[in-house]
Parts: sequence; C-alpha cells; structure tokens
Amino acid sequence: MRPKGRRWISPAKAPATVPPALEGVWAPTDTSLDHVELLDLPSGHGPEDVCVDLDGRLVAGGDDGRIWRWGSQNGTPELIAETGGRPLGIEVDPRDGTLIVCDAYRGLLRLTDRGLEDLTSTADGTPILFCNNAAVSADGTVYFTDSSNRYPLSVWKRDLLEHQPNGRLLSYRDGVTEVIAMDLYFPNGVALSPAEDQLLLLEDSTHRLLRFDLSTGERTELLDLPAYPDNMSAVGDGTFWIALPSPRLPIMEKLLPYPSLRRIAALLPESLQPQPLKYGLAAQVDIDGNVLRTLHGPAGRYCMVTGVRQQGDVLWLGSLTERSVARVML
Repeated sequence: MRPKGRRWISPAKAPATVPPALEGVWAPTDTSLDHVELLDLPSGHGPEDVCVDLDGRLVAGGDDGRIWRWGSQNGTPELIAETGGRPLGIEVDPRDGTLIVCDAYRGLLRLTDRGLEDLTSTADGTPILFCNNAAVSADGTVYFTDSSNRYPLSVWKRDLLEHQPNGRLLSYRDGVTEVIAMDLYFPNGVALSPAEDQLLLLEDSTHRLLRFDLSTGERTELLDLPAYPDNMSAVGDGTFWIALPSPRLPIMEKLLPYPSLRRIAALLPESLQPQPLKYGLAAQVDIDGNVLRTLHGPAGRYCMVTGVRQQGDVLWLGSLTERSVARVML
C-alpha cells in the first residue's frame, strides 16, 4: 500500500501573485512539442524522467515500478529493473556508468548489472518521504531532493496547496547522507554547474529557479518562471534544460491569501481540484538563469512534461501522465 500522507493540510497564508504572460522569450513561436515522435512504454505509463547512459542508450521508468532501456532509438526496450515503488529521477554515475534512481517511495537506489541496491531512505534521522530528482558529481556525490516531509507522491497536490517549506536538498556519498538545505517549497529538479561548485534547483510551488553555492551555502533566486517546473538536466556546455509540466494556474495563485479555502480544496475529489493545463513546455537556461530558448506544445499533444534530456541534436522528454517517451529534433 502506497502512503497517502496527511488528509488535513496546514496551509500558509501568502500574498496573491499573478502568472506572467507567455511573451517575449517565453512566446510560443517554436511549437515543436506538438510534433514529437513517441516511444511507447511496454507497460504502465508516466515515464517521469529520461536519462541517457554512458553507451548512449535511453532509460526511463514508469508508474508500475519498471525501468526500461532502449538499445536503439526505434527498437523495443528491455526491462532492466523493477523497483516495486515509483522511479522518478534517473541519473548516471560518471565513474562507472551505474544508474542512480530516485524512487518516490523507496528512496535513493543504485542500479548495476547485478540489480538494485538501496543507498539511503533517511536523512538526519527522518524518512526521505518523496525522493524526486538528482545530479551526480564526478566524484560520485549524489545531490538530490526530498520534495516533501508531509506528503508522498500519491498526494503531491496537497503539498502545493499547503504552500509550506516542507522540502529539503540532500547529498549522499559513501554511505553518508547529509542535509544541504531545508525549508524549500517542493524542491524538484537539480543540476550541477560544469565546475560542480554550484547547484541549480527548482521549486515547484514557488515556480522559482534557485542557485546554491556549494562551498558557502549561499542561496540566490535567479528566475521566477511563468510555469511550474519539474526535473532539469545539464547539457554539458554551461546550459540547462528545464521541464515545465504546466503554465501557472491563476486560481491557485488567487487562493494563496485564503488558507481555509485551500484546506477545503485539498478535501475535494481529485477531479474537482485545480488541474494542470494540457500544454507542453520546456526551456533552456544558463547558469545565471537567462532564458535562451523555449519549446512549446500549445495543442497539448504531449503534455505534463516532467523530464528533459539533450542527446546531441535530440531532445528526449518524459511525462508524469503520458504512456510514451517523446523525441524532438533540435
């Protein structure tokens, strides 16, 4: 039985905000995401993240706990693992090519040719309730997010409605798990700078791109995004791709000053709660948060984009709700 989390949320009162328009560099001039090629999962759905291993093979995991690997871009994938949980972020350890898997329910895992190994499921004496996304340094240090200490993936919307700093940034190396930062608002995607002295991090509920100085711990807000962000990945040239599952919802932001209304909204059936928009979106940024390029899918032909990875001239996309991985040529 997957955990359900607390039913009654404790929402914080916050000022109302207004979502910025998709204009300027965010204008939908490139609608490539409405013209993607699809690679279906053999079972389950929701390939939340996408990864390319050291041999150039595509890897993704579904909601049934299975992790698949494509030997060629058009072939049938092979089943390489079953976590028994819900794999989200997947990264490569550059030292040996093993895969680091963020399982929302089991914690941080390593996938080798011999199978799955549990790395950590607790930090600072408390459970890792929502292991989400990771970045791996050259020395094998894994930086990863625990998105909420109150609500697991099965009820992730409750954390956004609560709008409290329930998340944290963690690190793992050689059997030791450390807390890098706390009091984060649904931290999700992370990526390392080329020099590995800085870490970019995305907060879902505040739609912010943050930068952490790993030597001083200094935290800098770089960008207020017009959409809710999810996973991110480094290209390797000092730029980064951000997956954006949905443009921001005006109703969510109008409710911020009204905790009691948000508490009631969390009790409504899923179908009556605020829903993400069916709009595909990904953005490329640099280390200072400057937006270099945006890709749109206003028709929603591949929506709820949560994973993004560049491989040469190909951009791979994952989704929390679709039954396929998507491919678009850059």
